[in-house]
Amino acid sequence: MRISVIGCGYLGAVHAASMAQLGHDVIGIDVDATKVHALRAGRAPFYEPGLPELLKDSGATGRLSFSTDMADASGSDVHFICVGTPQVHGEFRADLTYVNAAIAALRPHLRPGDVVAGKSTVPVGTAEAIAESLEGTGAVLVWNPEFLREGFAVKDTLHPDRLVYGVPTDDEGVPTAEGARAKEVLDEVYATPLSEHTPLVVTDYATAQLVKVAANSFLATKISFINAMAELCEATGADVTRLADAIGYDARIGRRFLNAGLGFGGGCLPKDIRAFMARAGELGVSDALSFLREVDSINMRRRVRMVDLAREVCDGSIVGKRIAVLGAAFKPDSDDVRDSPALSVAAQMQLQGAHVTVTDPQAVANAEAKWPDLHFAETALEAAKDADVVLLATEWAEYREVEPDALAEVVAHKRILDGRNVLEPAVWRAAGWTYRALGRP
Repeated sequence: MRISVIGCGYLGAVHAASMAQLGHDVIGIDVDATKVHALRAGRAPFYEPGLPELLKDSGATGRLSFSTDMADASGSDVHFICVGTPQVHGEFRADLTYVNAAIAALRPHLRPGDVVAGKSTVPVGTAEAIAESLEGTGAVLVWNPEFLREGFAVKDTLHPDRLVYGVPTDDEGVPTAEGARAKEVLDEVYATPLSEHTPLVVTDYATAQLVKVAANSFLATKISFINAMAELCEATGADVTRLADAIGYDARIGRRFLNAGLGFGGGCLPKDIRAFMARAGELGVSDALSFLREVDSINMRRRVRMVDLAREVCDGSIVGKRIAVLGAAFKPDSDDVRDSPALSVAAQMQLQGAHVTVTDPQAVANAEAKWPDLHFAETALEAAKDADVVLLATEWAEYREVEPDALAEVVAHKRILDGRNVLEPAVWRAAGWTYRALGRP
């Protein structure tokens, strides 16, 4: 099939390369000429494991190309909308500027029978408005939400854990004739994953739009729950890690994402749960999602608490203290620093008088662009030179595996703050370090 991908940021670049890998002819469209030039050259404009190789392989087949001209999308059977929906500055709601602009620019190039597939995360009700705006073109809209995890995006696209199609339905929720035809088209697009028995949910527009934000809200709630337990553990002397182990054996709960620490960040969870709350308010059901305000609040408190913990181990003051922060990305295997807990804590400590040096295997350039007043280093040992305290803020494998004795050779004081609860306290204490972590005695 011939496919266009509108928007070649994180989602779109991965989707375009993956669709070409699945055998389709793909044209990626983006307004950013620099980004398009990089993608044409097979260079990923951001760090994502496996993407450079995928771009190279897909580009070599001749099935993948990129352009800044929307007219090049003409003739495609399916048009995937993959533009960003950032949080409106100073508000909780999502900014749909890029979605609306993409649809407006694409509309003149649509033919009867084309399928427009929305993948961007949008407030419920957006798809219905877009479908109305496409009337008269003969094209049909499907909402096909993405479920990518940074660091695993290529795998999640080529081998998804589920596919969701929101199609036009009648009053009883049954796909209309055009909805059924659109499903057949997407089935052809995703023929390979479907042949691997990937679960498929075909539903209405509203449900399809809610799936992504509901999933992210559930995940955020689980993370904030264990961080709330960490607050109780600190007040009682309990150990949140052993608590998580114990409740994680319950099959109804599970152990994944029950590591207490600095909490979540990135370009999805924080802004998605806030936009979800904003949309609920617009629909008159704000009470239904009022718990998400506390989820968000717990998450932000973890960052403040980590600064307090640094102050405690530095005998009551971080003014003038040298602090090494291992990690700048919001999670490992990514260079994304959007709403990064690691950078947030580093910046707070710097503002409160500490001398902070940050390092990260991939995100130093992005972090330096966002917080130029911080100091940066290439390696953990360089960042930790003469440090009064070391904070593990992003759980990259090389930080989880760092040797206490090697780090001890360069620091001024052997104090380690485990912001992700991934180090073994006994090992570090046996090596003479003061070890502290959120939610652990």
